[in-house]
Amino acid sequence: MSKVRRADVIESPISVRDVEGLVSDASAGAVVTFSGDVRDHDHGRHVMRLEYEGHPSAAEVLAEVAAEVASRHDIIAIAVMHRVGPLAIGESALVAAVSSAHRAEAFAACADLIDTTKNRLPVWKHQIFADGTDEWVNCA
Repeated sequence: MSKVRRADVIESPISVRDVEGLVSDASAGAVVTFSGDVRDHDHGRHVMRLEYEGHPSAAEVLAEVAAEVASRHDIIAIAVMHRVGPLAIGESALVAAVSSAHRAEAFAACADLIDTTKNRLPVWKHQIFADGTDEWVNCA
C-alpha cells in the first residue's frame, strides 16, 4: 500500500478527524496532525471572510509534494488536503496528518509537508476585510 493515503484539493469542508483516520495504522506509535484554520485577523486588520483559488494543477502538485515528503521520511502514512472556494472564519483550509513508529519522525514529516505545500502549491488566498478592502495573498 502507498504511504500517500490521500493528497487532494477540494471545495467541501475538511474534517481533521477524517484526514487523521486516513493515516491510522496499528503499527503507528505516533500520529501528528495539523490544521491550518481561517482566522479573523491578518496584520492588524479584521478578516470577514476569504476565498481560496487554485490552479487546475493544484491537486497534482499536492500529490507530488506528498510523495516527495513521504520518500524523505521514515513514516507509515501521510495524507494532506487543501480547501478551495469560500471559507468561513474557523474552517480548516489545510489539513495534514502523518503516522510513524515514533513521534520525532512524525513531527518532522508533518512540518516538512506543511512547509513544502505552502512553498509549492498553486493556491491563492483572497481576503475580504471589515473595512471593505481586500487583498490577494501568495500571488506572483
